[in-house]
Amino acid sequence: MARLLHIDSSPRGERSHSRRLTREFVEAWKQTHPNDLVTYRDIGRNPVPHVDEMWIAGAYTPPEERTPQLQEGIRISDELIDEFLAADFYVMGIPMYNFSVPSTFKAYIDQIVRPGRTFAFAPENSTNPYKPLVLGKKMLIVTARGASGFQPGQRNEKMNHQDPYLRTVFGFIGITDISFIHFENDESNGTSLAQSIASARTQVAQLVGRYSRLQASEVR
Repeated sequence: MARLLHIDSSPRGERSHSRRLTREFVEAWKQTHPNDLVTYRDIGRNPVPHVDEMWIAGAYTPPEERTPQLQEGIRISDELIDEFLAADFYVMGIPMYNFSVPSTFKAYIDQIVRPGRTFAFAPENSTNPYKPLVLGKKMLIVTARGASGFQPGQRNEKMNHQDPYLRTVFGFIGITDISFIHFENDESNGTSLAQSIASARTQVAQLVGRYSRLQASEVR
């Protein structure tokens, strides 16, 4: 039995393409794996707080030295990290905002990328003081973009700060098995939009099959 963490970060409701595709993936997954557990978090409509001074003080104070006030400062962070670490697989819907991620998702990342919880920091190791602590996980990221041409070799490649950032920050804590499904041309209508929707849905079906085969082989 696997545990999935499903996160949406779009503020839109039914008009959100990223929400629709993550939902379709999870529904298809549950049909194949009805016993798997799915945890859902909507940070687009229920954003997590930004890091503040009390968070910094609490996160960088040894656990045995934290006062009740410092513990309260990282309480939400601890809850989010516990939930994150409990999952085996992540399904995340992330629209592109100004060539990167929404501020709501950045706030979530800042809450869960934390020393002693998702990465270790050993300053005495001058070669590489950072060690990832979130290992053996898989991730699917569904993006929604108004335009197109952000892939390698395409016209807007240099403007794409979304994929590289997500690969970097999740790789930093140890998650390197990341698949992307890009929904594009949201600003247009007609053929290009229809083709993007069809392509994304085909990829959803393919990835459900791929991950199902991988999970079956790991159980053997």
